[in-house]
Amino acid sequence: MSSEATVSVVTCGQGSELYSAFGHSAFRVYDPLLKLDKIYNYGTFDFNKPNFYLNFAKGKLIYQLSTAHYGYFLQQFNYENRWVKTQELDLHDIDVQAVYDFLENNAKPENRSYQYDFFYDNCSTKIEEVIKAVLKDKVIFNNNHITSHKSHRDLIADYTADKFKWGKFGIDLALGSVIDKEASLAEYKFLPDYIYLGFNNATINFDGNIKPLVKADHKVLDERVSPQPFSILQPFIVFLVIALFFIWKTYQNYSSNKRTKWVDFILYFISGLIGIVVLLLWFATSHTATYKNLNFLWAFAPNLVVAVFMFNSVLPKWLANYNKLLLVLLAIQSILWILEVQVFNIAIIPIMAMLFIRYSYLIVKKR
Repeated sequence: MSSEATVSVVTCGQGSELYSAFGHSAFRVYDPLLKLDKIYNYGTFDFNKPNFYLNFAKGKLIYQLSTAHYGYFLQQFNYENRWVKTQELDLHDIDVQAVYDFLENNAKPENRSYQYDFFYDNCSTKIEEVIKAVLKDKVIFNNNHITSHKSHRDLIADYTADKFKWGKFGIDLALGSVIDKEASLAEYKFLPDYIYLGFNNATINFDGNIKPLVKADHKVLDERVSPQPFSILQPFIVFLVIALFFIWKTYQNYSSNKRTKWVDFILYFISGLIGIVVLLLWFATSHTATYKNLNFLWAFAPNLVVAVFMFNSVLPKWLANYNKLLLVLLAIQSILWILEVQVFNIAIIPIMAMLFIRYSYLIVKKR
């Protein structure tokens, strides 16, 4: 590398798809004398890998460090209408060379792959990890600019609550109570925006002289802001309409003393099926964020089996006690929600109300 070479951290804004909702981070190495302008991107994966979707579901998704020309990288993000910022690092020539050598070695086919983890090992966390690996104790990330007290779920909501409501619902359904504890300051950096802030507040030691790590901050691409259209098909509204329909059917059944069998089958079957998925994500995968998912309290897996009995004209005697158990589980979930042991998506409020009313009706009808 020549004496004109620089290393920059590149931060990109969110895109229009859920997978790009949290932004992106990468390295840029630029040497005008050698005509080198290269992006190092830890956020790439290969759909054509054997068993890609199975490994994704099991939490064993392999990501790679890829390289590209900086101009091509900008074209892609300009096409996706995403802003891009760069932070040029204040490094000695020897440190620039060391970062470049590290990235080049890491980009070799035998070294470029790593097991991705959304919270702890992704394209964003790799940025600070690389700088610490190369510069060691010369660089200090003090993180004192973070003054909030947020959980991982809160941080996800900052990026999904407005623009990706269905994505947020799916995330809240799939991820467990482990993401509801307060995140440490370092754990904020699974998000590119916090890597950007972290570098802006980091320092480097030049032979006893403490200086800001970032020498220059540039806005490269602006986002073309367009208004977000309001959609009535939001999770809470959709599930409220569904819940009101089933509550109305329950009222009809109560008034006529006739039970609509398919209503019970659907409610038990779907809640049980969701419960099976929740438990599989908890116990049968390597995902670190799906543990201790208390959604199983309303999406109770045994309901899948009980659904078979719902087409019987005469319901089994044990069903009343079983439904009482389901009511207790709903009450426990409500208490745990209030105590913020796990924060659930508000769209399940009408679902819980619907299930509570239907279970109560079946208990009364059995009597």
